[in-house]
Amino acid sequence: MSDSQKFTLPALPYGASDLSPTISSDTVDLHHGKHHQAYFNMLNNFADGTKFMDMELDEVVVESYKEGNVKVFNNAGQAWNHILYWEQMAPGGSNAPQGKLLEKIDEAFGDFDTFKTDFTQQAVGVFGSGWAWLIEKDGKLEMRGLPNAENPLAHGEHALMGIDVWEHAYYLDYKNVRPDYVKAVLDNLINWDYVSDRLQ
Repeated sequence: MSDSQKFTLPALPYGASDLSPTISSDTVDLHHGKHHQAYFNMLNNFADGTKFMDMELDEVVVESYKEGNVKVFNNAGQAWNHILYWEQMAPGGSNAPQGKLLEKIDEAFGDFDTFKTDFTQQAVGVFGSGWAWLIEKDGKLEMRGLPNAENPLAHGEHALMGIDVWEHAYYLDYKNVRPDYVKAVLDNLINWDYVSDRLQ
């Protein structure tokens, strides 16, 4: 069954220790090497022998959600979510949004500091496990707090940025203090140039 490993975990775009001290190498090793890998393993397992093996990952997310195929969706969704999660970060980040992205943030939320406060509240407000998302809809920016593996893609929306608020994303470094983790990522690791490049 050579196709059974069709969906493969992308390598990190930086070293496991490069996000430290905001996110420790221990967390990166566990989060990327164990959790993210496991979503790909399970996706390959559940998709094997089905039509999903003929699709790209983003198509699997959309179709499995539409069909209510929970096992495939949960793993495809988390595989997709985490790819964006790792790619949107960079050691040292790019400090703050500029240009068109900053204009859209100011228009939607007032200013960048207010955005960070509101986004942190959105992330804290996700009950249990889930994600906080910045999306672009009809040319404007909005926030979403979604449970478990759900993402904007499944809902026909365009994600610019997503922060994982499953406990495995932060518990080793921040214990149960989710707001400190979200704020630290926003302040220190988001590559706002990458987020800007995702504008439609």
